[in-house]
Amino acid sequence: MTQKDAYTDSTFSQRLLDWFDAHGRKHLPWQQNKTPYRVWISEIMLQQTQVTTVIPYYQKFMERFPAVTDLAAASEDEVLHFWSGLGYYSRARNLHNAAKKVVSEFSGTFPCSVEQLMVLPGIGRSTAGAIASISMGIRAPIMDGNVKRVLTRHFAIHGWPGQTRVANELWDIAEKLTPESRTGDYTQVMMDLGATVCKRSKPTCQACPLEDSCIAHKLGQERLFPESKPKKDKPEKSTIMLMVVNQYGEILLEKRPPSGIWGGLWSFPEISNPDQIIEQALEKTGLLLKEFDTWQSFRHTFSHYHLDITPALSFVEYPGQTSNTVIKDHDSYYWFALHQSPELGLAAPVKKLLQKVEKTL
Repeated sequence: MTQKDAYTDSTFSQRLLDWFDAHGRKHLPWQQNKTPYRVWISEIMLQQTQVTTVIPYYQKFMERFPAVTDLAAASEDEVLHFWSGLGYYSRARNLHNAAKKVVSEFSGTFPCSVEQLMVLPGIGRSTAGAIASISMGIRAPIMDGNVKRVLTRHFAIHGWPGQTRVANELWDIAEKLTPESRTGDYTQVMMDLGATVCKRSKPTCQACPLEDSCIAHKLGQERLFPESKPKKDKPEKSTIMLMVVNQYGEILLEKRPPSGIWGGLWSFPEISNPDQIIEQALEKTGLLLKEFDTWQSFRHTFSHYHLDITPALSFVEYPGQTSNTVIKDHDSYYWFALHQSPELGLAAPVKKLLQKVEKTL
Protein backbone atom coordinates (compact mmCIF):
# COMPACT_ATOMS: atom_id res chain seq x y z
CA MET A 1 0.00 0.00 0.00
CA THR A 2 1.40 3.39 -0.99
CA GLN A 3 1.21 6.42 1.26
CA LYS A 4 -1.44 7.95 -1.00
CA ASP A 5 -3.54 4.78 -0.96
CA ALA A 6 -3.31 4.68 2.83
CA TYR A 7 -5.16 8.03 3.02
CA THR A 8 -8.34 6.27 1.84
CA ASP A 9 -7.80 2.97 3.66
CA SER A 10 -11.31 1.71 4.37
CA THR A 11 -10.13 -0.39 7.31
CA PHE A 12 -8.46 2.52 9.16
CA SER A 13 -11.53 3.72 11.06
CA GLN A 14 -12.88 0.23 11.71
CA ARG A 15 -9.63 -0.93 13.28
CA LEU A 16 -9.70 2.10 15.54
CA LEU A 17 -13.34 1.63 16.49
CA ASP A 18 -12.72 -2.04 17.32
CA TRP A 19 -9.85 -0.96 19.55
CA PHE A 20 -12.03 1.71 21.15
CA ASP A 21 -14.71 -0.85 21.98
CA ALA A 22 -12.12 -2.96 23.78
CA HIS A 23 -9.73 -0.39 25.25
CA GLY A 24 -11.08 3.16 24.84
CA ARG A 25 -11.87 5.50 27.72
CA LYS A 26 -15.60 5.64 28.39
CA HIS A 27 -15.94 6.76 32.01
CA LEU A 28 -14.48 10.28 32.06
CA PRO A 29 -16.85 12.87 33.59
CA TRP A 30 -17.57 14.61 30.27
CA GLN A 31 -18.36 11.29 28.60
CA GLN A 32 -21.53 10.99 30.69
CA ASN A 33 -24.60 12.91 29.51
CA LYS A 34 -22.79 14.19 26.41
CA THR A 35 -24.57 17.47 25.78
CA PRO A 36 -22.97 20.17 23.58
CA TYR A 37 -22.41 22.32 26.68
CA ARG A 38 -20.66 19.61 28.69
CA VAL A 39 -18.51 18.51 25.74
CA TRP A 40 -17.62 22.13 24.94
CA ILE A 41 -16.41 22.84 28.49
CA SER A 42 -14.27 19.70 28.50
CA GLU A 43 -12.75 20.41 25.09
CA ILE A 44 -11.72 23.93 26.10
CA MET A 45 -10.27 22.72 29.41
CA LEU A 46 -8.35 19.92 27.70
CA GLN A 47 -6.55 22.36 25.39
CA GLN A 48 -2.92 22.43 26.59
CA THR A 49 -3.90 20.52 29.77
CA GLN A 50 -3.69 16.85 30.83
CA VAL A 51 -6.83 14.81 31.53
CA THR A 52 -5.83 14.08 35.13
CA THR A 53 -5.42 17.80 35.80
CA VAL A 54 -8.70 18.72 34.14
CA ILE A 55 -10.99 16.23 35.94
CA PRO A 56 -11.29 18.03 39.33
CA TYR A 57 -11.54 21.44 37.65
CA TYR A 58 -14.25 20.15 35.31
CA GLN A 59 -16.26 18.66 38.15
CA LYS A 60 -16.15 21.84 40.24
CA PHE A 61 -16.88 24.01 37.21
CA MET A 62 -19.90 21.94 36.19
CA GLU A 63 -21.19 21.87 39.75
CA ARG A 64 -21.17 25.67 39.86
CA PHE A 65 -22.20 26.23 36.21
CA PRO A 66 -24.37 23.22 35.29
CA ALA A 67 -25.93 24.94 32.26
CA VAL A 68 -24.86 27.53 29.70
CA THR A 69 -27.33 30.00 31.23
CA ASP A 70 -25.56 29.72 34.60
CA LEU A 71 -22.20 30.45 32.98
CA ALA A 72 -23.59 33.37 31.00
CA ALA A 73 -25.13 34.94 34.12
CA ALA A 74 -21.95 34.70 36.22
CA SER A 75 -19.43 37.50 36.67
CA GLU A 76 -16.08 37.31 34.93
CA ASP A 77 -14.33 37.30 38.31
CA GLU A 78 -16.25 34.21 39.40
CA VAL A 79 -15.54 32.37 36.14
CA LEU A 80 -11.84 33.17 36.41
CA HIS A 81 -11.86 32.07 40.05
CA PHE A 82 -13.10 28.60 39.07
CA TRP A 83 -10.50 28.55 36.28
CA SER A 84 -7.57 29.66 38.46
CA GLY A 85 -4.70 27.19 38.14
CA LEU A 86 -5.57 25.88 34.68
CA GLY A 87 -3.65 28.65 32.93
CA TYR A 88 -4.18 30.12 29.45
CA TYR A 89 -6.88 32.36 30.93
CA SER A 90 -8.10 33.64 27.57
CA ARG A 91 -9.85 30.27 27.37
CA ALA A 92 -11.99 31.14 30.38
CA ARG A 93 -12.81 34.62 29.09
CA ASN A 94 -13.78 33.16 25.73
CA LEU A 95 -15.95 30.55 27.48
CA HIS A 96 -17.78 33.27 29.34
CA ASN A 97 -18.27 35.42 26.24
CA ALA A 98 -19.36 32.42 24.17
CA ALA A 99 -21.92 31.42 26.80
CA LYS A 100 -23.40 34.91 26.73
CA LYS A 101 -23.54 34.74 22.94
CA VAL A 102 -25.32 31.34 23.00
CA VAL A 103 -27.91 32.79 25.37
CA SER A 104 -28.39 36.13 23.61
CA GLU A 105 -28.16 35.04 19.97
CA PHE A 106 -29.13 31.35 19.99
CA SER A 107 -31.76 31.37 22.76
CA GLY A 108 -29.58 29.22 25.00
CA THR A 109 -29.29 26.36 22.48
CA PHE A 110 -25.96 25.50 20.90
CA PRO A 111 -25.84 25.87 17.12
CA CYS A 112 -25.76 22.51 15.36
CA SER A 113 -23.18 22.92 12.62
CA VAL A 114 -19.40 23.23 12.62
CA GLU A 115 -19.61 26.56 10.81
CA GLN A 116 -22.04 28.09 13.32
CA LEU A 117 -20.10 26.73 16.30
CA MET A 118 -16.99 28.46 14.97
CA VAL A 119 -18.80 31.80 15.29
CA LEU A 120 -18.56 31.48 19.08
CA PRO A 121 -15.46 32.99 20.77
CA GLY A 122 -12.65 30.52 21.38
CA ILE A 123 -14.05 27.76 19.16
CA GLY A 124 -11.89 26.85 16.19
CA ARG A 125 -12.40 24.17 13.57
CA SER A 126 -11.09 21.28 15.68
CA THR A 127 -13.08 22.17 18.81
CA ALA A 128 -16.20 22.71 16.72
CA GLY A 129 -15.65 19.31 15.12
CA ALA A 130 -15.31 17.64 18.51
CA ILE A 131 -18.50 19.23 19.87
CA ALA A 132 -20.44 18.41 16.71
CA SER A 133 -19.28 14.81 16.42
CA ILE A 134 -19.32 13.79 20.10
CA SER A 135 -22.53 15.48 21.22
CA MET A 136 -24.51 15.70 17.94
CA GLY A 137 -23.28 12.77 15.85
CA ILE A 138 -22.28 15.08 13.00
CA ARG A 139 -19.48 13.83 10.73
CA ALA A 140 -16.63 16.27 11.37
CA PRO A 141 -12.86 15.74 11.63
CA ILE A 142 -10.76 17.12 14.48
CA MET A 143 -7.09 18.05 14.73
CA ASP A 144 -5.82 18.30 18.30
CA GLY A 145 -2.27 17.44 19.35
CA ASN A 146 -3.05 13.75 19.78
CA VAL A 147 -4.55 13.46 16.30
CA LYS A 148 -1.60 15.28 14.74
CA ARG A 149 0.77 12.81 16.38
CA VAL A 150 -1.16 9.74 15.21
CA LEU A 151 -1.50 10.97 11.62
CA THR A 152 2.03 12.31 11.17
CA ARG A 153 3.45 9.01 12.42
CA HIS A 154 1.08 6.74 10.56
CA PHE A 155 1.69 8.51 7.26
CA ALA A 156 5.26 9.71 7.98
CA ILE A 157 4.38 13.32 7.23
CA HIS A 158 7.43 15.55 7.43
CA GLY A 159 7.38 19.13 8.64
CA TRP A 160 6.09 20.96 11.69
CA PRO A 161 2.26 20.55 11.91
CA GLY A 162 1.92 24.26 12.55
CA GLN A 163 3.08 25.02 9.00
CA THR A 164 0.24 25.79 6.61
CA ARG A 165 1.30 23.13 4.10
CA VAL A 166 1.48 20.39 6.72
CA ALA A 167 -1.72 21.51 8.46
CA ASN A 168 -3.66 21.48 5.20
CA GLU A 169 -2.40 18.00 4.39
CA LEU A 170 -3.38 16.70 7.82
CA TRP A 171 -6.88 18.17 7.56
CA ASP A 172 -7.28 16.60 4.12
CA ILE A 173 -6.29 13.19 5.48
CA ALA A 174 -8.55 13.55 8.53
CA GLU A 175 -11.49 14.48 6.31
CA LYS A 176 -10.98 11.41 4.11
CA LEU A 177 -10.58 8.99 7.01
CA THR A 178 -13.49 10.17 9.20
CA PRO A 179 -16.27 7.57 8.90
CA GLU A 180 -19.92 8.28 8.15
CA SER A 181 -21.13 6.45 11.27
CA ARG A 182 -20.03 6.38 14.91
CA THR A 183 -18.35 9.74 14.39
CA GLY A 184 -18.38 10.55 18.10
CA ASP A 185 -16.60 7.32 19.00
CA TYR A 186 -14.13 7.85 16.16
CA THR A 187 -13.32 11.34 17.43
CA GLN A 188 -12.83 9.95 20.92
CA VAL A 189 -10.62 7.06 19.80
CA MET A 190 -8.32 9.35 17.82
CA MET A 191 -7.75 11.38 20.99
CA ASP A 192 -7.47 8.27 23.19
CA LEU A 193 -4.96 6.56 20.94
CA GLY A 194 -2.68 9.58 20.93
CA ALA A 195 -3.00 10.08 24.68
CA THR A 196 -2.54 6.49 25.84
CA VAL A 197 -0.69 4.55 23.11
CA CYS A 198 0.83 6.83 20.45
CA LYS A 199 2.41 8.97 23.15
CA ARG A 200 4.94 11.70 22.54
CA SER A 201 7.71 9.71 24.18
CA LYS A 202 7.84 5.94 24.57
CA PRO A 203 4.88 5.03 22.33
CA THR A 204 3.60 1.49 22.96
CA CYS A 205 3.40 0.47 19.32
CA GLN A 206 2.77 -3.20 20.09
CA ALA A 207 -0.59 -2.20 21.60
CA CYS A 208 -1.61 -0.02 18.65
CA PRO A 209 -4.31 -1.20 16.23
CA LEU A 210 -2.48 0.66 13.44
CA GLU A 211 0.91 -0.97 14.05
CA ASP A 212 0.92 -2.98 10.81
CA SER A 213 0.21 0.04 8.58
CA CYS A 214 2.14 2.78 10.44
CA ILE A 215 4.90 4.00 8.14
CA ALA A 216 6.98 5.61 10.90
CA HIS A 217 6.86 2.35 12.86
CA LYS A 218 7.94 0.32 9.84
CA LEU A 219 10.91 2.67 9.45
CA GLY A 220 11.69 2.60 13.17
CA GLN A 221 11.29 6.39 13.21
CA GLU A 222 8.31 6.92 15.50
CA ARG A 223 10.17 9.51 17.58
CA LEU A 224 10.91 11.65 14.53
CA PHE A 225 7.23 12.50 14.15
CA PRO A 226 5.67 14.94 14.50
CA GLU A 227 8.53 17.27 13.76
CA SER A 228 9.04 20.03 16.31
CA LYS A 229 8.56 23.71 15.81
CA PRO A 230 11.90 25.40 15.08
CA LYS A 231 13.21 26.48 18.47
CA LYS A 232 13.85 30.05 19.44
CA ASP A 233 15.43 31.17 22.69
CA LYS A 234 12.76 32.53 24.99
CA PRO A 235 13.30 36.16 25.95
CA GLU A 236 13.65 37.04 29.61
CA LYS A 237 11.68 39.77 31.34
CA SER A 238 11.58 40.95 34.92
CA THR A 239 9.09 42.69 37.17
CA ILE A 240 8.62 43.70 40.81
CA MET A 241 5.33 42.65 42.38
CA LEU A 242 4.34 45.14 45.04
CA MET A 243 2.62 43.49 48.01
CA VAL A 244 1.14 46.31 50.09
CA VAL A 245 -0.62 45.44 53.36
CA ASN A 246 -2.66 48.01 55.30
CA GLN A 247 -3.36 48.29 59.01
CA TYR A 248 -6.53 46.18 58.66
CA GLY A 249 -4.68 43.14 57.37
CA GLU A 250 -5.80 43.75 53.80
CA ILE A 251 -3.53 43.49 50.75
CA LEU A 252 -3.73 45.59 47.62
CA LEU A 253 -4.65 43.83 44.38
CA GLU A 254 -4.94 45.20 40.87
CA LYS A 255 -7.16 43.85 38.11
CA ARG A 256 -5.16 43.27 34.96
CA PRO A 257 -6.39 44.41 31.53
CA PRO A 258 -8.69 41.94 29.73
CA SER A 259 -6.09 41.07 27.11
CA GLY A 260 -2.50 39.94 27.48
CA ILE A 261 -0.81 37.81 30.11
CA TRP A 262 -3.15 36.90 33.01
CA GLY A 263 -5.84 38.94 31.28
CA GLY A 264 -8.74 39.78 33.59
CA LEU A 265 -7.10 38.21 36.64
CA TRP A 266 -6.23 39.96 39.90
CA SER A 267 -2.55 40.45 40.56
CA PHE A 268 -0.22 42.76 42.47
CA PRO A 269 0.67 46.21 41.16
CA GLU A 270 3.90 45.85 39.20
CA ILE A 271 6.94 48.09 39.30
CA SER A 272 9.57 48.07 36.56
CA ASN A 273 12.54 49.84 38.17
CA PRO A 274 14.05 48.29 41.33
CA ASP A 275 15.78 51.59 42.14
CA GLN A 276 12.54 53.59 42.08
CA ILE A 277 10.07 51.37 43.92
CA ILE A 278 8.80 54.11 46.24
CA GLU A 279 8.52 56.69 43.45
CA GLN A 280 6.78 54.32 41.04
CA ALA A 281 4.48 52.96 43.74
CA LEU A 282 3.35 56.50 44.55
CA GLU A 283 2.78 57.28 40.88
CA LYS A 284 0.94 54.02 40.23
CA THR A 285 -1.22 53.64 43.34
CA GLY A 286 -1.12 56.95 45.14
CA LEU A 287 0.35 55.24 48.22
CA LEU A 288 3.52 56.51 49.87
CA LEU A 289 5.63 53.60 51.06
CA LYS A 290 8.00 54.40 53.90
CA GLU A 291 9.94 51.15 53.53
CA PHE A 292 9.70 47.75 51.91
CA ASP A 293 11.20 44.28 52.20
CA THR A 294 12.41 42.68 48.97
CA TRP A 295 12.03 38.90 48.80
CA GLN A 296 13.97 36.33 46.81
CA SER A 297 13.24 36.49 43.09
CA PHE A 298 11.76 33.49 41.28
CA ARG A 299 11.01 32.60 37.66
CA HIS A 300 7.62 31.98 36.09
CA THR A 301 7.76 30.65 32.54
CA PHE A 302 5.12 31.31 29.91
CA SER A 303 4.91 29.67 26.51
CA HIS A 304 6.83 32.51 24.87
CA TYR A 305 9.02 34.10 27.55
CA HIS A 306 10.48 33.79 31.06
CA LEU A 307 9.35 36.24 33.72
CA ASP A 308 11.60 36.84 36.73
CA ILE A 309 9.45 38.09 39.62
CA THR A 310 10.79 39.98 42.64
CA PRO A 311 8.18 40.34 45.43
CA ALA A 312 8.41 43.48 47.56
CA LEU A 313 6.40 43.63 50.81
CA SER A 314 5.42 46.93 52.39
CA PHE A 315 3.08 48.00 55.20
CA VAL A 316 1.08 51.23 55.04
CA GLU A 317 -1.37 53.16 57.21
CA TYR A 318 -4.25 53.61 54.80
CA PRO A 319 -6.68 56.39 55.79
CA GLY A 320 -9.61 55.09 53.72
CA GLN A 321 -12.42 52.71 54.58
CA THR A 322 -11.88 49.04 55.22
CA SER A 323 -13.02 45.98 53.31
CA ASN A 324 -12.66 46.02 49.57
CA THR A 325 -12.11 49.76 49.19
CA VAL A 326 -10.85 50.98 45.84
CA ILE A 327 -8.17 53.65 45.83
CA LYS A 328 -7.31 56.59 43.64
CA ASP A 329 -10.91 56.57 42.33
CA HIS A 330 -9.85 53.63 40.20
CA ASP A 331 -11.88 50.43 40.22
CA SER A 332 -8.93 48.30 39.11
CA TYR A 333 -7.47 48.45 42.66
CA TYR A 334 -8.92 46.52 45.54
CA TRP A 335 -8.06 45.92 49.21
CA PHE A 336 -8.42 42.19 49.74
CA ALA A 337 -8.81 40.65 53.21
CA LEU A 338 -6.08 38.03 53.53
CA HIS A 339 -7.99 35.86 55.99
CA GLN A 340 -10.93 35.36 53.61
CA SER A 341 -11.12 32.67 50.93
CA PRO A 342 -10.58 34.45 47.60
CA GLU A 343 -13.50 34.45 45.17
CA LEU A 344 -11.40 36.07 42.49
CA GLY A 345 -9.40 34.85 39.53
CA LEU A 346 -5.78 34.89 40.66
CA ALA A 347 -2.61 34.23 38.69
CA ALA A 348 -0.80 31.14 40.01
CA PRO A 349 2.27 32.98 41.41
CA VAL A 350 0.01 35.58 43.00
CA LYS A 351 -1.99 32.91 44.80
CA LYS A 352 1.22 31.42 46.21
CA LEU A 353 2.54 34.80 47.30
CA LEU A 354 -0.75 35.63 49.03
CA GLN A 355 -0.45 32.45 51.08
CA LYS A 356 3.13 33.34 51.97
CA VAL A 357 2.21 36.90 53.00
CA GLU A 358 -0.60 35.61 55.21
CA LYS A 359 1.85 33.37 57.04
CA THR A 360 4.14 36.32 57.76
CA LEU A 361 1.44 38.38 59.49
